[in-house]
Amino acid sequence: MLGDAGLYAPHLGSRRAALITNEVVAPLYLSRIERALAQAGAAVTPIIVADGEQAKDWKTLEQVFDQLLAARCGRDTVIVALGGGVIGDLAGFAAAVYQRGVPFIQLPTTLLAQVDSSVGGKTAINHARGKNMVGAFHQPLAVIADVATLDSLPDRELRAGVAEVIKHALVLDPAFVDWLEANLARLLARDRPTLEYAVRRSCELKAGVVAADEREAGRRAILNFGHTFGHAIETGVGYGEWLHGEAVAAGMVMAAELSVRAGLLTRADAERVRMLVARAGLPAAGPVLSPERMVELMQVDKKASGGRVRFVLLTAIGQAVLRGDIDVQMVQDVIASSTAVATPAATR
Repeated sequence: MLGDAGLYAPHLGSRRAALITNEVVAPLYLSRIERALAQAGAAVTPIIVADGEQAKDWKTLEQVFDQLLAARCGRDTVIVALGGGVIGDLAGFAAAVYQRGVPFIQLPTTLLAQVDSSVGGKTAINHARGKNMVGAFHQPLAVIADVATLDSLPDRELRAGVAEVIKHALVLDPAFVDWLEANLARLLARDRPTLEYAVRRSCELKAGVVAADEREAGRRAILNFGHTFGHAIETGVGYGEWLHGEAVAAGMVMAAELSVRAGLLTRADAERVRMLVARAGLPAAGPVLSPERMVELMQVDKKASGGRVRFVLLTAIGQAVLRGDIDVQMVQDVIASSTAVATPAATR
């Protein structure tokens, strides 16, 4: 499907295309997409960057700009992001600010990107003090997700993507949670119809929320369930040590526990969250970071307001609320009760 020129032609016109990908994805799909874009009438400039979360930084962004300028890419250029969430975020942010903004297309090749990061228009790079702290809202012209690309995805990255599928279900759709509990083994085994349904349903759920609150002024914030803890984990241990989905998975378990302690969620439902995360082969506990350090990192999170950390908490399976009145000591107690010794990679 990704090699079908007809998918790109409506979005290109007479424009040039700058195809941004990384050194892992390029050998798999770059030539195929270059051919399709050329057949659709675009002159193509390929840009290959390093792989991994560490590449989502100012240095790599500067390299992208250098190559765009060297190739004399003007405002008639469409940036095409070919890769996972890191590439989508990096290329999307480059598109948002290059020459005051050029259009872009998302070609997500990981499950996490297909179900979450490619949809909704959030773009960003990381800062040493926090995840996704420098970015912009910039909607893509199109998102083209081909689940066949998941055949080449390492198991660890597939599970990381499942974390975001679980997140959508937990905050928006209790029936989807039931479906996941019944179909998780098939999902992890990459059964094609199961993958297609999980991707489609996740995109439907997220798109519905984004359409009503594009710039996260209100309800869209519930899509950050697990992310306040998760982003603190990623920053605290160093970008790349934990995959984003792994950190979110541990963060969802912590957020469910915090929901119980805040009197919002039953213990049985919190256990259901923990079991679903564990059955997916994802971390159900965080790394060894002090509660004080975790809270410090949370306080620079984008969801903080008026100096207070805001948490997305569950009131039931499929229902979430945003709370900014949670006692710091309660948060620290949750963190202290949910730590693991090994990194996710070491436990595989």
